[in-house]
Amino acid sequence: MKRLETLILSILLLTFVTALPAQEDNENRYTFLLTGASFASPNNGWFEVGCQLTGATPLNRAIGGEAIADAANRMAEGTLYSKEELEEVDALVIMQVHDRDVFGSSTLKEEYTDYEIPFDRSNYAAAFDYVIKRYLTECYNLKFDEKSRYYNTRMGKPAVIVLCTDWHDGRVTYNTSIRKLAEKWGFPVVEFDKYIGFSKNSVHPVTREQTSLLFTGDNQQIAGEKFGWHPENGRDSYIQRRMGAIFADTMRKIFP
Repeated sequence: MKRLETLILSILLLTFVTALPAQEDNENRYTFLLTGASFASPNNGWFEVGCQLTGATPLNRAIGGEAIADAANRMAEGTLYSKEELEEVDALVIMQVHDRDVFGSSTLKEEYTDYEIPFDRSNYAAAFDYVIKRYLTECYNLKFDEKSRYYNTRMGKPAVIVLCTDWHDGRVTYNTSIRKLAEKWGFPVVEFDKYIGFSKNSVHPVTREQTSLLFTGDNQQIAGEKFGWHPENGRDSYIQRRMGAIFADTMRKIFP
């Protein structure tokens, strides 16, 4: 009897130990790379929370004060991600949410190589166009890289680009144009503004001000009205966790 108990215990222990690597791999089955500015930098937390919820490794390259022009320049320099990271990244997530038109097409180039580098911040749409076309091109061209797992495949690496709205619906110019850009390319959008839980169309019934002001320590003027600007930072803050959940929900629809 004692030998039987020992045998059963040994089998259970072996099963548990054998399952550990598979469980660890399952918890980190994807890698998402984020570029953005102060709303996306690591001190916020929503991206890291969302990656944890989806079982993804977060590569957060957002830097406060940057714009999409800086992301384009970092791509050109080869500092936004390495060649090895390009191989591993499952999705490029862009949260560059300055309240500018990012869709305008009148000055866009046919090839990303036609743009003059470095970019300044005079044309947000052009910088977005460069980032998108360059990433799609680099992913496709892995089919010609003998060291890549995608070598000699038909499509190269499947390129997934995910765009984001601002965290609330106050920035109408940006939120409207990023949806147009997403529709143009067929990209998914993380609709923070739609699911954040309040809208610019109705003020708070007690404060009689925009609800976004309850979650920030600073404010911004948009079309003459005061809105909350930067939401409270930290993975435990309400807005960051809600944004993380919204992000995770979108990514689950893209990745099985």
